[in-house]
Amino acid sequence: MNDVHTEPVIGQVVRITKGREKDQYAVIIKIIEDRFVLLADGEKRKYDRPKKKNVLHIKFTPFISNEVRTSLLETNRVSNGKLRFALAKYASEVVTVLEKGDVNDV
Repeated sequence: MNDVHTEPVIGQVVRITKGREKDQYAVIIKIIEDRFVLLADGEKRKYDRPKKKNVLHIKFTPFISNEVRTSLLETNRVSNGKLRFALAKYASEVVTVLEKGDVNDV
């Protein structure tokens, strides 16, 4: 079985599957109840104005940014730069995986 989390985790990179921002990536910055999360990408969706999204409308990736997670758990804030860095790091890892030929529904 794929080791992709089915439960949201703070700092996890997700792909949006429904809505105006479909096929874009974002980072979970807060979990609201069991059904909703707040997403930000540090560029179009800043930390101060996150997008509330139903967990059924996002696809979880196995990538969790420790920098974002630590910052949010310690200070309840994260810089937009860290969010952008986390997404860039994820993108570079996906490109590396695709170059190796390990296409596993990334």
